[in-house]
Parts: sequence; structure tokens; C-alpha cells
Amino acid sequence: MKAYRLILTLAAVLAAGMACAQGRFEVFPSKSPVEVHYRIPAIAALSDGTVVCVADYRHSREDIGIVKDGRIDLRVRISRDNGKTWGEIFPMIEGKGTESPDFMNVGFGDPCIVADRKSRRLMVISCAGNVSFIKGTPEEHLCITRFYSEDGGLTWTAPEDIAPQLYSLFENAASGPAKSMFITSGRIVQSRYVKVKKYYRLYCAALQAAGDGRWLNYVLYSDDFGNSWNVLGGVDEAPIVKEANEAKVEELPGGDLLITSRTDLEGRMLNVFTFDDLKKAAGRWGTMTHSSAHNNGIVTEKNSCNGELMVVPVIRKSDGRKMDLLLQSVPVGPKRANVGIFYKALELDGSGNSSESVAKDWEGRYICTKIGSAYSVMAWQADGRLGFAFEEKTYYPNSGCGYTIVYDNYDIEQITSGAYAYNPKGW
Repeated sequence: MKAYRLILTLAAVLAAGMACAQGRFEVFPSKSPVEVHYRIPAIAALSDGTVVCVADYRHSREDIGIVKDGRIDLRVRISRDNGKTWGEIFPMIEGKGTESPDFMNVGFGDPCIVADRKSRRLMVISCAGNVSFIKGTPEEHLCITRFYSEDGGLTWTAPEDIAPQLYSLFENAASGPAKSMFITSGRIVQSRYVKVKKYYRLYCAALQAAGDGRWLNYVLYSDDFGNSWNVLGGVDEAPIVKEANEAKVEELPGGDLLITSRTDLEGRMLNVFTFDDLKKAAGRWGTMTHSSAHNNGIVTEKNSCNGELMVVPVIRKSDGRKMDLLLQSVPVGPKRANVGIFYKALELDGSGNSSESVAKDWEGRYICTKIGSAYSVMAWQADGRLGFAFEEKTYYPNSGCGYTIVYDNYDIEQITSGAYAYNPKGW
């Protein structure tokens, strides 16, 4: 009888452990104010169930360049079973800090990532160097480093600075040559609609301190998996020209491109690029629009923080209608707290793709954590669930600026209180 009870107890413990593993997991924990702490997650999901998470490991405790010779590493953790269990943490690249032989290798941070849907290839782009974005000049600015993995995230190439290529795109811009620039951390979007030769197109958002002093958002795109880049709409047509900051992009139904930007105001600034020719990336930006309480949009309380964008194919359960569901994560507030996911449905014919239409009448939100929390990222997993990583003040909410990077995953019914379900035939 004792043996039987022991078996039942062990079974219960294992079951409880498995239940925990299928949900919330502390991928990069920061358990003490005196530890080197983590910031700025990025995640990507592969078709075989692999999930790769990358984050800053901030010896300097600040953004790149805020502390002179401040060391920041990029660290990686991988799950092979859609986030149920995770391997050990390991470095992608270690910054050299005061021991660096050059400007670039002082520190690396603010990663963004993409996984190619047809292979095990991944790319990460990050900031690097020894000067902050705010203090950058055309002669001395953040490096923009690129890394590739060919084996699902286990090994990575040495960093390559692609800043010269990107800055050269703006040499003759009406706003003047760029003073400083970086690509926003989190998710690089791979198109569902446009394939050029071997690869589907990539899109990402850049923040630029322009030559005329303004902060502007641009969208960059690549048709060769990040080897070369162009500016969507051209260098003289920035989609966000007021309150520009860190931004995210996503494809709308039919392929039009949405950008939303962090703002010191509540809500998000956004714009939509309408294509005349998807293959040639020809088209135009619409009207920059503010999504906030005034138009029943994305309602936040002065959080000044970035989040993530994603579109998921769904079925509206009330009438069985096939739609796309637009998701925007961001701290709901007040300030950097209560990270949540806002959602609204979009018609598949693209009739609601204008910036004014996207900005208004969001349907609801799901709160992922009820304590201090900041940056968040998404990846759609092979098991039909939303992988979600976010910064949380898990262990020391009132000390320092380090966060634990928490991973969780949700189904669409959970996020929308049962109003929508994932449509696996939609992609």
C-alpha cells in the first residue's frame, strides 16, 4: 500500500510538473538585484516545434553606450517542443567591455530575430558598439550587427556590421544623412505573400535620428534573407514623422504593411503601406494615425514602451466567418506594468486596411501579468499556439531595472474570451 501511494504521489508530481512546463516558464531569470540582469527578449518559432529565445545579458545594467565601455552579451535558450521544456542558457556573443579590441565588440544588445519558414536558418540583428543612439553622429554611431544560424539556433556566425550599407541608403535623403539608427528589437516579419527566388521577403522597423534632427520611423525590407536591404516607400516618405520611437511591423490581409510605434502619449502611432505591386514593393504610405481612447483604439496609460504585432488567421465563433486577427502587445499601464494583448478582427478582403480603420475600434484585451512588466514579443508556434515572451519584475519589483524574461503560450480562445478560434487552414 505504501509503494502504491508513493507511485501515485510521484505521478501527481510529474503531472504537475508537466502542466507547469506547458505554460509559464522563466527563460532568463533575474532573481537578485546584484546579479547581472536580462533585458529585451526576441523569439522565433520553427516549423519543427523549435522555439529560440534571445535576450540581452547586461553586465553594464544599461542600454548600449549609456555606460562607456559597458559590456552586454547576447544569450540564447532553445526549446525543441513548443516551449514545454527548455535547454540550458548559452552565449550567442559576449561583449568585451573595457577589454574590447575595437568599437563594435564592446557590447551587443536589443536583438531582433527571424526564422525562415522553409529551413532551419535564422537571422539575428542587434545593436553594438560604444555609443548610445541619442549621442550618435554620422561619423560615430551604433553598429548594426547581423548573425546567422544554419542549425536552428545552436551555433551562430561571427557578427558583421551592416550599418554602412543601411546608412548609405539615406545619404541623399531630403531630411539629411542619418545621424543615428537602429532596427527595433523583437520580431522581424517574414512575408506570407511575397517570395523572390529562394526566400520570402523580410520586413523590419527602423528608428532614425535624421540629419534635420527629427526622429523618424522607416520600414526596411529584404528579398534575400537580410543580405541586402531597401527602404519601403523610399527615403523621403517616412511613415511615422511625429512621436516616432521603437516600432513594429506586420502584414495585413492581402499583403499591405502596418507599422505601429511607441509613443510618450497613450496608445500607439500607426500607418499602413498600400501596395500597387507587391513583387516590386511599389506603393505608398497612408496617413499617420493615433490609436488611443479617442477612437476606441489601443488604450494605455503613458507606458512609453514597445510591444509586438502579429496577425493570426481565425474563425469568428459567433457566425463561423473566416477572418484575420490583429494582435498588439504592450504594457497597459499605468506606466510599465500589466503587459497585455489587444486584439481586433480584420476582413480578409483588405477592406479595413487603411490606417484610420486599423487604428479604431479594437475589440478587447487579455492581461498576461498584473505586476511591473515592459517589452514583449510573439511567435506563432508549430502547435497552433501563440508563444509569448515578456519582461516581468518577478523577483524584485522595486529595485533596479533588470527583468526576468518570462515565456508563456496561449490559444486564441484564451486571448479573446472565446470569441475567436485559430484557423489552421488560413495559412
